[in-house]
Amino acid sequence: MRASIPQIPPCYNPQSFDQFMEEPVHTKLTILMLALSILLSACGASASGGAAPAVEGYINALATKDQAALISNSCADWEDDALIELDSFALVEVTVDGMSCAESGTDGDKTLVDCTGMLNMSYNGEPQSLDLADRTYEVVEQDGNWLVCGVQ
Repeated sequence: MRASIPQIPPCYNPQSFDQFMEEPVHTKLTILMLALSILLSACGASASGGAAPAVEGYINALATKDQAALISNSCADWEDDALIELDSFALVEVTVDGMSCAESGTDGDKTLVDCTGMLNMSYNGEPQSLDLADRTYEVVEQDGNWLVCGVQ
């Protein structure tokens, strides 16, 4: 008895490619533009998510001591203050507990964001907590990106 070997279709089918190439140029451009728009919207989703996600990113960057993320969530005028704030957490272990942020109003060109939750810290086994509700974050939109630019 001779076993038959199943035929596996090739990955590349020259006839399919030739049919695609015969499609009008506008159809190919439409497909290309659709694919690019999906790709670009996925890449920019976090940057343009709004004021509250920017604050959450800022707070998480503080907790994880991620200087690059902290700067990317801060406006240029706030970067020095953000780095000072980051330095204050250098010797403590920080965790974020129950954080939730929401826009609470405006102050001129700034969107105000209030958060709930806690920053739990530990230094040499001595616990401390900061209530996130104790400050209001000032957030601005620059070039489609929401950036922390101060606190109240």
